[in-house]
Amino acid sequence: MNDYHRALGDIRTIRRQLALNTAFRGFGPLTLALTAILAAAAGVAQALWVPSPVTHPLRYVTVWAAAAFLSLAIIAISTLTRTRRIHSGIANEMIRMAAEQFAPAFIAGAALTIVVLISAHHAPSTVWMLSGLWQIIYSLGIFASCRFLPRAMLAAGAWYLATGLLCISLTDARALSPWHMAFAFTIGQTLMALILHIFSPEVSDED
Repeated sequence: MNDYHRALGDIRTIRRQLALNTAFRGFGPLTLALTAILAAAAGVAQALWVPSPVTHPLRYVTVWAAAAFLSLAIIAISTLTRTRRIHSGIANEMIRMAAEQFAPAFIAGAALTIVVLISAHHAPSTVWMLSGLWQIIYSLGIFASCRFLPRAMLAAGAWYLATGLLCISLTDARALSPWHMAFAFTIGQTLMALILHIFSPEVSDED
């Protein structure tokens, strides 16, 4: 029995090592392009529904959280399907590795949003930072994921870092303009889709 468990442990170690040395092909270019469209739609929704984000921070967060979770759901479904088809025997390890890389940024972003919303009752002037901080945190998630994605994906991380810092530099409610978020994420997600299409041509036609 000990030999059996040892063998299972060795197999898991080998699979994880293979996953660490294999370029991840689970993200589909068309899926990321769809999330760019969702970002543009969220910008329109904010412009129509939340004309004053500072006085209605919960509405502002609801619009963009809905877009984020819908995008995450679409990416997750596509990634699970593609990874099991493309990576077959090491699919579970590849999915786990991808999740481990991006999870810290996702958790930090969610926790930061909750804290800002709670503090908004006493310090509403802090709400304007959300847009920039979301983009900066997302950039960190992309940078962390570049170890198993095409190196050109660093450009997408740099884009979100730059747009996030630009929003922070505004230092007031202008940072919450729907077009800042929509522009940043529409261009950013499109850039990511193009990078995958160009640097992963062997699977770019499958989604």
